[in-house]
Amino acid sequence: MATTVAIMPNAPRHGLAILAYDGLCTFEYGCAVEVFALPRPEFGVRWYRSVIAAAEPGPLRGVGGVTVQADGGLELLESVETIVIPGWRGPDGSVPEPLLHALRRAHARGARIVSICAGAFVLGAAGLLAGRRATTHWHHTGRLAAIPEVQVEVDVLYVDEGSILTSAGSAAGLDLCLHVVRKDFGAQTANLVARRLVIHAHRDGGQAQFVQRPVPRRAGAKLGLLFDRVRGSLGEVWTVERMAAEAGLSLRSLHRHVRAATGTAPGTWLIAERLAEARTMLEETNRPVEEIAERVGFGSAPALRSHFRAILGVTPTDYRKRFSTQPLPPRRGAAA
Repeated sequence: MATTVAIMPNAPRHGLAILAYDGLCTFEYGCAVEVFALPRPEFGVRWYRSVIAAAEPGPLRGVGGVTVQADGGLELLESVETIVIPGWRGPDGSVPEPLLHALRRAHARGARIVSICAGAFVLGAAGLLAGRRATTHWHHTGRLAAIPEVQVEVDVLYVDEGSILTSAGSAAGLDLCLHVVRKDFGAQTANLVARRLVIHAHRDGGQAQFVQRPVPRRAGAKLGLLFDRVRGSLGEVWTVERMAAEAGLSLRSLHRHVRAATGTAPGTWLIAERLAEARTMLEETNRPVEEIAERVGFGSAPALRSHFRAILGVTPTDYRKRFSTQPLPPRRGAAA
């Protein structure tokens, strides 16, 4: 007998507060509002209950002549599950003591706090980064490292420490916001949000923040074609020699141009692409792990498990349990 599970209209929604402050970073604020606070009727009740919380009294003026009208003050932080700090007034910007107290209280009761760019310095001032990994805009990572007991990750887009999440500058905030949606509602919902934003659905947090050297135009075109070929046939054997031949580059040139374009070596880039595709299959299909391993080019389930543990810290099976958008198949021997 088929069973239909309905989400009750009166089910509690995930409360989320976006901080607004005078001197607001409008891009980071816009990222948070666009992802979390934009009305999304396609998700029905299954979405965030977002509010804008004033971090301080007085006018809340943003860069570019924008003024924000908040829904309330710091009292809003007492009843939400997630708080987003969209940037801050720079590493030296003063943080009001009432805000620090409110963040400490919220974290102590179990709220998750997400910071974008310089918002990490607010977390540092509140003492919430001690003993944790964190990141911020590459221009300010040295300043962040001066905060006691913080392990700064320099070349990453974002860091997820469970209850504390930090991102690098500007666009990396979008990656972190989508990561949060992915954790809360699954890959399919995050992909739909990304589609409306017209951005890549997922960039792994471990990617480099920026590329030091531009890729020459001709080599860039060759790499683009190569990347498309590899992504379209991940199950095939892709040695660096084959990649170089497909791109019409020498091995040395391939390494140089791929590193300039992605921040990693060709082999590391290939593993990341295979892992990304494996994650999508684990989330959106019920294919066996062995089949997924073959389809993405790892060849066997043990090889896939090894890469998952090394890069993601979990097994493919555990990852599927956490992020699958598909109903799990019935166990063998279970009653029909």
